Amino acid sequence: MLDSSPAPAAVVLCGLGTAEADTIVSNSEVGGRLGVPADWITSRTGITQRICASAGTSTADLAVRAAAAALESAGKRDADVVIVATATPDHRMPATAPAVAARLGLTGIAAFDIAAACTGLLYALQVAHGFIACAAAQRALVIAVDRLSHLTDPEDPVTAPLFGDGAAALVVRRGHADEPGALGGVLLGADGRYADTLVVPHGKFMRMQGQKVFQHAVTRMSQAAEQAAAAAGWSVRDVDRFVPHQANARITAAVGRRLGFDGSRVLENISLLGNTSAASIPFALAHAARGGALHPGHRVLLAAFGAGLTWGATTLTWPDVPCVTDRPDPSHRLEAAR
Repeated sequence: MLDSSPAPAAVVLCGLGTAEADTIVSNSEVGGRLGVPADWITSRTGITQRICASAGTSTADLAVRAAAAALESAGKRDADVVIVATATPDHRMPATAPAVAARLGLTGIAAFDIAAACTGLLYALQVAHGFIACAAAQRALVIAVDRLSHLTDPEDPVTAPLFGDGAAALVVRRGHADEPGALGGVLLGADGRYADTLVVPHGKFMRMQGQKVFQHAVTRMSQAAEQAAAAAGWSVRDVDRFVPHQANARITAAVGRRLGFDGSRVLENISLLGNTSAASIPFALAHAARGGALHPGHRVLLAAFGAGLTWGATTLTWPDVPCVTDRPDPSHRLEAAR
């Protein structure tokens, strides 16, 4: 007897938007504070500059800009749920998402935050899948946004060179697993035994044990990526583009080597943005799509790692979706004093 039960709903990417922060901070400025050459920072991180939000820019401000861009990309300005992945909410209470939704004109729907640090986007996508799979939503707006530069000690050589600020948003809809843009299973993990390797205590700056973070990031992202690819029925050879969280160029290179990817298949754009936390993967996707390195039909593997410790990975076949980027007006964009 044939099974006539309907196939489970898939989450399909149909909109992508990004919003860059308004201040460019060069390695010369950071190095000047730390007493190190600009090229020393580049050699250790792969970063030449980072984008940071000015003091008057809130997490919600960045989130609204990215979300509006994603809704424009999707061609439809509505959603049934708004999920904001952030480690830097504007308030301890309430969550940032309801205010963001209201500013977008999306009132009366579910709106809430998720805190999973740099893995926040993947955690939020899995939650969006739950809403869609149980028919509680047809479309979800997932926003990844952080202002981690404001949580770093400007005199700390471990964290000061790394972090930028920004937001990226995805619109996902109910669809079928065999159509372009459909996400594969989202593999997630966490291990709180190592939470002290990357932490921001209340009222204090970020503390990071760099070598331990490096080791965990390489191991966890590599393992998660392999498992997500296998769940999709792919081998590493089948992957056209690998997009890891843009934590540090040396971490990206180490994960790529461990997985056996040549450089052309690994998407990276940390050089001009810095580590933008949960927003870094969609920033890299948008940059590659605009620059011609990512085409519809490419098999894409995503992997992330963040504080918690948290990690995750998923797959998709890249759809024909426009990427809308909200950049500050060049005449108004600030450049930090050298």
